[in-house]
Amino acid sequence: MSTSSHALPRWTLWAPLAAWIVLVLSRIVHVEGVAIALIGVALVGSVFAAVHHAEVVAHRVGEPFGTLVLAIAVTIIEVALIVSVMLTGGPEKAGLARDTVFAAVMIVCNGIVGLCLLVGGWQHGEQDFKGLSASKALAVLASLSVLSLVMPNYLSAMPGPQLSTSQLAFAGVSSLVLYGVFVFVQTVRHREYFLSGAVDESEHAAPPTSRVALISLLLLFVSLVAVVLLAKLLSPAVERGVLNLGAPAATVGIVIAALVLLPEGLAAVGAARANRLQTSMNLALGSALASIGLTIPTVAAVFIWTGRPLLLGIGGMETVLLALTLFVSALTLSTGRTTVLQGAVHLSLFAAYLFLSVTH
Repeated sequence: MSTSSHALPRWTLWAPLAAWIVLVLSRIVHVEGVAIALIGVALVGSVFAAVHHAEVVAHRVGEPFGTLVLAIAVTIIEVALIVSVMLTGGPEKAGLARDTVFAAVMIVCNGIVGLCLLVGGWQHGEQDFKGLSASKALAVLASLSVLSLVMPNYLSAMPGPQLSTSQLAFAGVSSLVLYGVFVFVQTVRHREYFLSGAVDESEHAAPPTSRVALISLLLLFVSLVAVVLLAKLLSPAVERGVLNLGAPAATVGIVIAALVLLPEGLAAVGAARANRLQTSMNLALGSALASIGLTIPTVAAVFIWTGRPLLLGIGGMETVLLALTLFVSALTLSTGRTTVLQGAVHLSLFAAYLFLSVTH
């Protein structure tokens, strides 16, 4: 970690501020043309600032708490974005949570994990991490994914791929409890499973001071909120682009998930390049678990309260891709030793997911 323990780079302070200035201006100026490009630049700056501040916080609190801070922070703001869009939209937004959560799982398990393994393997040959951590995370991820995204298709209590009120309440509570148990195991009961066994990462540089860490924690949330709000501003342009291309409406969920997961993805790839694959896996798999474990309970509670319909079941093609992703992930990550081959396999699945999502 190259971060100074006494000061933060100036650009990490100015980037979030500039993003919020753009957000304020967007309320005054009609968002078109150059304004959309400016929003995109502000979004990229906020993403890089969020990654930097997440690394500062992670260096201060140590693993796996550092990666957990970023995963939960991103997911909480993602949930707020999903709920706000669904409540302000019409019935056509009833499947947005499903599309975004499924997209997050595929982006993380195939896109981010694949890129981490490919970049890390290319840079360092073989890389090691603790297979116990991955197997436990994948067990929880498989349970949450199937119960929340696949099971609604096979229940007869409600027409269509949705759950009844009692089933939705059970799915929300069970998801939250299971994710809570995972976090307890990760941070307290079996924390050693999620720590690097080779090198103490805290020895790379002096940890930042408490003051710097607190400032970074505040700026991390400021940057992440800016990322989500900027992504929401861009979403109408994204929807128009999707319609012009003739792509399915679920493509919007892919774009939203990709934008929100960008800070975690960059942080995970950076850790893999620095030969800290355990940190990469903690970030990647932890973000996928947080996406389901926090999104489903929140959305379930909101839609039970409002009485609006909520579509959760994914289609046949998506079910096959999910099953293949979980199966391949169990094979490639269970050994705790990876090469570029595993990265190429996951990236091929990610490419198939993107291609089929746009063309089917």
